[in-house]
Amino acid sequence: MIKMTQNIDIPGENNLPSLLVMKSVTVIKGGRKILDSVSLSIGQGEHVAIIGPNGSGKSSLIKTFTKEYHPLAAADGLILNIMGKETWHVFELRKMLGIVSGDLQQTYCRQVSVLDVVLSGFFSSIGIYYNHKVTPEMEARAREVLKFLEISHLADRLMSELSSGEARRVLIGRALVHDPQALILDEPANSLDLKALQGFRESIRKIAGSGKSVILVTHNLEDIIPEIDRVILIKDGKIFMDGKKQEILTSSNLSELFSLPIEVIEKKGYYQALI
Repeated sequence: MIKMTQNIDIPGENNLPSLLVMKSVTVIKGGRKILDSVSLSIGQGEHVAIIGPNGSGKSSLIKTFTKEYHPLAAADGLILNIMGKETWHVFELRKMLGIVSGDLQQTYCRQVSVLDVVLSGFFSSIGIYYNHKVTPEMEARAREVLKFLEISHLADRLMSELSSGEARRVLIGRALVHDPQALILDEPANSLDLKALQGFRESIRKIAGSGKSVILVTHNLEDIIPEIDRVILIKDGKIFMDGKKQEILTSSNLSELFSLPIEVIEKKGYYQALI
């Protein structure tokens, strides 16, 4: 049975609070509902893919999660609860989350060293500035993350000298350096060639295996790693389907989501959509 919405956890009922609880969340931008009464919960350590066409609201969902977008107050009782709290200072919240996006990589196409990019994750900044105090512990942690991602050899290179795949892994390091509870990937594999995509997948699999939540936002099934076992489909700002990956990623469901005939193929835990 496919679940159209996920059961909502009530904070405080479990010893471990959910990573995210949304109930009746509506967001309006430019006079249009970009999220329409969205309810879902994501548990700590859970790996989830959020899939939808361009303009469906999937990135808006993440921006609401990270407090970039603010939901309307709802008469029926809005909840936007993160890690058991409903009120967060934005800077404090960003310490709990690691975020990687294609837009972020464009921002970093400049003369900044790889090590400084990773260190900048401690300050939620673009690069390191005179008012940033980098401690020996911070540098040790940054080098530890580079080693974990198997890119220690890039530490002194400039971002402008890297391939797209190398740069994407550096941004993952930036997202991980402050040891967040969850890694959020917003269309992370755009512009990657096949070799870079494979390296990216292996890095994300390693992170998923370390116990951190991985939340992947994409329109491309090939980005979904085997460790992700839950898929949320979003369409027109609403949760379209939500459930186990094997139940959700079918030809009929994806054809309905994207409004065109799609054949879904699974091989060795990876999925592909054929038109």
